[in-house]
Amino acid sequence: MKLLSFKYQGVASWGVVIGEHIADLGRAHPQYPTLQSYLAAGRLPQLSQDVAWVKADIALAAIEYLPVIAQPEKIICAIRNYHDHHKEVVAAGLDRELSSHPPIFLRTWRSQVAHGQPILRPDCSDSLDWEGELAVVIGRSGRNIPEAQAHEYVAGYSIYNDASIREWQFHAKAIAAGKNFESTGAFGPWMVTADEIDPARPLELSTRLNGERMQSTNTGNMIFSVAQQMAYASTIFTLVPGDVIVTGTPGGVGWSRKPPRFMVPGDVVEVEIEGIGVLSNPVAQAKQ
Repeated sequence: MKLLSFKYQGVASWGVVIGEHIADLGRAHPQYPTLQSYLAAGRLPQLSQDVAWVKADIALAAIEYLPVIAQPEKIICAIRNYHDHHKEVVAAGLDRELSSHPPIFLRTWRSQVAHGQPILRPDCSDSLDWEGELAVVIGRSGRNIPEAQAHEYVAGYSIYNDASIREWQFHAKAIAAGKNFESTGAFGPWMVTADEIDPARPLELSTRLNGERMQSTNTGNMIFSVAQQMAYASTIFTLVPGDVIVTGTPGGVGWSRKPPRFMVPGDVVEVEIEGIGVLSNPVAQAKQ
């Protein structure tokens, strides 16, 4: 099933996509006002029975999308997790080596923006870059999760555009400064529940800027698999329901092109992942 967070007639809620409509589970089950609270309550295995009696009476076209998980405790992002992206970064002049462990950084939830909402270019920079990525939503709490059992902790899969402010990212080798500007991390449009996607299946991923394909790969080309990333992260943190693992971007980012190419106001950027859908965002200039 496709689960999403949204706002309808000014009220935030969450629900299940059924065709071109939504069954509003936040309204039907007020004890779980957010998708995150539903996951935290361990209700996901009962999703089919919880939605069975709820009428899908809200048109998708009538909602305002929200980030799939609006306020995750943690957004854990992978760095250079595809061989082609690592190679293009080195070729572009950065002194970076392949790591024996998954390199990660954290995003804040305030940096997120929903499907259909603008990614904002801040006034301090012209180097707003795209990074299409697979996102994994955690469904169960876990610490020191074995790789072989990692799929048991996944609630579902979504799409992320880990848009980056490049020169701020390069102020230091710790790149988080360029990854946390507000309204730059696009997340959505929904989460496809884990039972619908084989964790061993490589998923086609592409990023398009104004219809032109910029990135194209499949998730089987990751350096560190989803399971490896989860196992590593869970040795540091207790992963909790609603946490998000953003699994890294492939080659084809704008910064490494000659000449570099960045997103500008008026652009539209789309990230498409097989079996999940399309995350689409216009680009706008941030207001002072």
